[in-house]
Amino acid sequence: MRIAVTGSIATDHLMVFPGRFADQLIPEHLDRVSLSFLADTLEVRRGGVAANIAVGLARLGLRPVLAGAAGKDFTDYDAWLRETGVDTGSVRVSATLHTARFVCTTDADQNQIATFYAGAMSEAKHIGLASIAEHGEFPGLVVIAANDIDAMLRHTDECRLLGLPFAADPSQQLARLDSDQTRRLVEGATYLFTNEYEAALLQERTGWSADGILHRSGTWITTLGPGGVVIAREGRPPLNVPAVPTPAPVDPTGVGDGFRAGFLAGTGAGLSLEAAARLGCALATAVLESVGPQEYKLVPAELLHRIERTYGPASATEIEPVLAGPS
Repeated sequence: MRIAVTGSIATDHLMVFPGRFADQLIPEHLDRVSLSFLADTLEVRRGGVAANIAVGLARLGLRPVLAGAAGKDFTDYDAWLRETGVDTGSVRVSATLHTARFVCTTDADQNQIATFYAGAMSEAKHIGLASIAEHGEFPGLVVIAANDIDAMLRHTDECRLLGLPFAADPSQQLARLDSDQTRRLVEGATYLFTNEYEAALLQERTGWSADGILHRSGTWITTLGPGGVVIAREGRPPLNVPAVPTPAPVDPTGVGDGFRAGFLAGTGAGLSLEAAARLGCALATAVLESVGPQEYKLVPAELLHRIERTYGPASATEIEPVLAGPS
């Protein structure tokens, strides 16, 4: 299945603070926070949620279409994405703005404080999904990840107009969406992705209960960090999938994007929801063990070994065909 991924393309500036943010926060003074953290390391990496998901799909053997906006500094990043197997023919390159920047500091507990500069992402609203057909066939699924809000709304509306299934993944933009916008992005989604905090925020923003959201969308996948994933569907009991453990977490940036790539590659290949989530969890752990959201190495035999160790031999056997041809 051909998957188009819309959303941010960014350069990540990743820093590590060896202490704990919580130790620096004074509860009675949270209304006047003025803090600085001395970071031990700085890593500059390729990122952006749409690009991260597209890279994960490419590493699992798919040829995803990346539809986002990048800046005039995109040349090297573009070449690397193409070499990885991502179709960048639908990326809009700004003539004046720089590619978006994600500046993030991670503490010893894997908590993060980040700032995102949109830059060229503000031009993503000028990208039309119909133009993807000019570079190949229409996608079988469109991922609508965090992006310029007008772009997210446009792409969601276009999916409905064109009859294209879509996955709603508003994530970081939930905090900036109003009630009508949030409802518009969620209603009719084939898949809905949130983390645990976003799941609660989504209900607050829409004014809908969890049951109300499920009634208006398809499959709701909520990531729980080390707690794994819960998959909810209307009228059915939830599926709980534990995470693939790791003794060596390094950087949580892009872990959720890795999960989404594995899950969508799995469902696109015909795996059950549970098996697809297990593949997603395994890929997420591979991301967690690397600095940067795209720097991990995908070795099928190693990934299958971890899946077998966590979920059992039958699960590894079911997932193995999906890993038959990753790049």
